[in-house]
Amino acid sequence: MITVSNLAIQFGKKPLFSDVNLKFTPGNCYGVIGANGAGKSTFLKMIAGELDATRGSITMGSGERLSVLKQNHFEFDEFTVLDTVLMGYKELWNLMKEKEALYAKPDFSEEDGMHAAKLEDDFAHMNGWTAESDAAELLSGLGIKEDLHYQLMKDLSGKEKVRVLLAQALFGNPDNLLLDEPTNDLDLETVLWLENYLANCENTVIVVSHDRHFLDNICTDIVDIDYGKIKMFSGNYTFWYESSQLALRQQSAANKKAEEKIKELQEFISRFSANVAKSKQTTSRKKMIEKLRIEEIAPSTRRYPGIIFKPERAAGDKILKVEDLSASLEGTVLFKDVSFTIEKGDKVIFISKDNRAVTALFETIVGEIKPETGTFEWGITINHAYLPFDTNDFFLKDIKIIDWLSQYSKDPDETFLRGYLGKMLFSGDDIYKSAKVLSGGEKMRCMIAKMMLQQPNLIILDHPTNHLDMESIQAFNNNMKAYPGQILMGSHDHEFIRTVCNRVIELTPKGTIDKYMDFEEYITDEKLKELRESKY
Repeated sequence: MITVSNLAIQFGKKPLFSDVNLKFTPGNCYGVIGANGAGKSTFLKMIAGELDATRGSITMGSGERLSVLKQNHFEFDEFTVLDTVLMGYKELWNLMKEKEALYAKPDFSEEDGMHAAKLEDDFAHMNGWTAESDAAELLSGLGIKEDLHYQLMKDLSGKEKVRVLLAQALFGNPDNLLLDEPTNDLDLETVLWLENYLANCENTVIVVSHDRHFLDNICTDIVDIDYGKIKMFSGNYTFWYESSQLALRQQSAANKKAEEKIKELQEFISRFSANVAKSKQTTSRKKMIEKLRIEEIAPSTRRYPGIIFKPERAAGDKILKVEDLSASLEGTVLFKDVSFTIEKGDKVIFISKDNRAVTALFETIVGEIKPETGTFEWGITINHAYLPFDTNDFFLKDIKIIDWLSQYSKDPDETFLRGYLGKMLFSGDDIYKSAKVLSGGEKMRCMIAKMMLQQPNLIILDHPTNHLDMESIQAFNNNMKAYPGQILMGSHDHEFIRTVCNRVIELTPKGTIDKYMDFEEYITDEKLKELRESKY
């Protein structure tokens, strides 16, 4: 259990947040949300003891152990993978080293024997005899195969290191677990494994994540950092979002009677609870349902961008035909003999075990790189807009945002352009900021404004949620669900994919797997798993 009392932190004259009083209890998973810069990571660092509070305190239960997902990927480079995981349980690791040193003594005394007996007793109490097998099981669950367990960390790829550090955080069943963006660089199967692990965890888990599907599947409570305050709400992210939007609509309905509002809120909770009860992760979901309260439903002060794509014209019968495309990079085959036809109404998620394959395909069909083999042909009615994986090349000039956007507009009028930038939350003098110094999220919002100006009937999105905050992701997701055109997308955002896409195309070195089916079903179907493995 973690207790936060009268907590405040201040940088310079402005407090980041203050008067925070919360209690995090075992058996619950808390999702920490907030706009970029609100203080999510700062809050986790304070709980971890890495940052001192300006005032107030954070305490844990007596004898409880805290584990934190490490962000420094080079910290354990000189240790083996298995030892790195074992080091996650500091007390056990230190005891193991003490035992080794004691037994290595050339003049082992009777007193040493008595101390060794005490160490052995403590070792057994900490489940030391099964520690290596437990660590190996965790690693295997996270996709780190046995032949890597005795390799040095420095010899692993960046994505493999992320998985090992996650295993380190989970190892030893810590009483309190802090995870900052744990799904970054994980493939979808590993995310599902982690979801199942955390959803049934009986300890206290606190998570910062932009992955809404992940938060929905693991969280019993949402901790919202907004306008200098931190508040806790029962329910997962979708419940928090939908209830706050409902409360906002009710707030605007001045003529609606109080009893009508209460009835509407009660019906919302009942409907939500019925859906949640069907979830696979039943343990935490039941806890969540029991705690839902009408009085917790309140409007959010969040600002959501106005992302609205309206095609200038409908697409004709011919959209896109791809035949026998191939691509490789630095001697690695990304995909080979890829063929497919895009039909009207298709909203396709492209996936691969190597993310570079999806980027290479998109760069090929928009004409940025030439295919090694094969051809592609667009329909003459198609007006496509492309959001690339890396947008930095678009922002090399030191020009104002308004001038940056005017480069892509038929109408140079400032009022017209202000309208698009305003939808993307650039208001007042924001439009005169230099495009060269924008944050990753601001660049993405500028790119979306550019794409909206094109009025496309087909949109190509290469990991569109990267760098966006939760509000922008939600707004983007909502519009893509309603968008009447075609979508070709690469993404790791499970919720975005699940709610938008009706077709899955997997790119492999041995062709494609092409299915019109639910994405969740695609990645969990056992027969398809075997087929997918055979393609790599």
